[in-house]
Amino acid sequence: MSKKKLYKSKDKMLFGVCGGIAEYFNTDPTIVRLGTVLLSLFVGSGLLAYIIAIIIIPEKPSKTD
Repeated sequence: MSKKKLYKSKDKMLFGVCGGIAEYFNTDPTIVRLGTVLLSLFVGSGLLAYIIAIIIIPEKPSKTD
């Protein structure tokens, strides 16, 4: 049984963070992107969380590595 790991998505709009989170939870990336925007607008912490995720979440390794 292999462990799931969180990586930035290759199918990205900005940095691949929302796409990567959607792949990890096996959901639609549009829902994650919408949630991020709503969190940023109404709570204010969404933008900070997104910037931290850009720094922390690694790129997906290529198949040749």
